[in-house]
Amino acid sequence: MSNSINTNVGALVALASLRTTQSALSVASKQVQTGYRVSDAQDDASTFSVAQGIRGNLQAFQAVQGSLANGVGLGTVTQAALTNISNLVGNLQAKITQLADGSIGNSQRTIYAADFTAMTNQISNFIAQANYNGVNLLSNNSAAKTFLADTSASTLTMTSQSSIHTAFTTFAQASVSSVTAATAALTSLTTFSNAVASSLGANAADTRTMTLQSNFVNSVVDATTTGLGAIVDADIGKASASVQALQVRQQLGIQSLSIANQQPSVLLGLFR
Repeated sequence: MSNSINTNVGALVALASLRTTQSALSVASKQVQTGYRVSDAQDDASTFSVAQGIRGNLQAFQAVQGSLANGVGLGTVTQAALTNISNLVGNLQAKITQLADGSIGNSQRTIYAADFTAMTNQISNFIAQANYNGVNLLSNNSAAKTFLADTSASTLTMTSQSSIHTAFTTFAQASVSSVTAATAALTSLTTFSNAVASSLGANAADTRTMTLQSNFVNSVVDATTTGLGAIVDADIGKASASVQALQVRQQLGIQSLSIANQQPSVLLGLFR
């Protein structure tokens, strides 16, 4: 058969080997170009199906990450406002105590009262400016806000701290124009201070819970992404080396096919 001019066995063998090499080269080249060992169903239908399911889960996790990030942001802004209000409460207590001193003169009382008013206005500003993404947990009649905690649509809640607004409104109406009024204002300030302390603790707890859940979800996403990569990512170094080796094999296969195709011509030469 090796000397047949009807069936060139050598050419058929060389052609089959070349086809195998070209097929392997196509696979390796695709891995280098896409970065994936399994980039579509043609590469590995079952693995691709599993990977698509994981990608769907990751998209759901992205929604959870965004929601939790909003929750952490709202809690952090609220906590900053409450902390600054708490700091001013101490200053207000000192100032009102000074105003409750009957030994001070009218000019001193005027100066202290102006300082009291400035600090009270600053607290009002802190409450009004505690906004995050259009939400203010310290505003009057504010409602609690819920945020996604996982892909099953479970939620975590940032509790409204509107009691601050109510307590502050009452305190802001206090007068410090006299010793008696200043003494009464101290009582009102104590009520407001207790409300601030309560809100600080409650908001801190909510924010901590939101932050811990956000960190956990981020860790899950990282681990899932790593697992997905292990399933579908290509070993680029190995694939690149394979491409080079297969390109050499391809050239050798082409040469072998060329040589095999010359054999019938050699046989014809015998009849000349």
